[in-house]
Amino acid sequence: MTEEWPVVRGDMKVGRKDSRIAVVTLASDFAPFADAALSGPCKTENLGIEKIIANTISNPDIRYILICGSESRGHLPGNTLLALHRNGIDGNGRIVGSDGAIPFIENLQRDAIERFQGQVQLIDRIGTTDLGEIDNIVREHANKGERYPEEPMYVIEKKKKAPAASRECVSGDILIDSDLVMDAGAGIIYSAQEA
Repeated sequence: MTEEWPVVRGDMKVGRKDSRIAVVTLASDFAPFADAALSGPCKTENLGIEKIIANTISNPDIRYILICGSESRGHLPGNTLLALHRNGIDGNGRIVGSDGAIPFIENLQRDAIERFQGQVQLIDRIGTTDLGEIDNIVREHANKGERYPEEPMYVIEKKKKAPAASRECVSGDILIDSDLVMDAGAGIIYSAQEA
């Protein structure tokens, strides 16, 4: 596992990186669970779930994900995460069986989804907000079982800087203020004196 884990940042907090369990608290904000590898909210059924997958498959120690807390209305990330784990995605990236508003995986390949499905078991406690009950589940699973037998899978690539845009302006066709114009075709803003 890379020292820069989690590979995707978000509202989640790192606990014990070698723990077998991560906690998704949906729309509920709880204090971090120290014995969980990661814990934190997930309020969207698309990018939020992509972050969960990327951080899970890059850490083979994680074998369980506890889904708890209050569901986010409309988005339903808990329902969607369960549907994704059970059914996967269709040819358009739509999560099969999700009731969420926009249940699409756009930034991960099918092999990442399949790895996620094989690596972890989901523990469905959607709606549970009792911190004692959640903490008991975390402690019960923190050291349970073996780590996943494959190497970490990294699906997020560090983006290289794009080369600097050419400053060839065709014309200044949008006046922004008395000193700035924009070449809408080239998408470049420059001083009116350069025009």
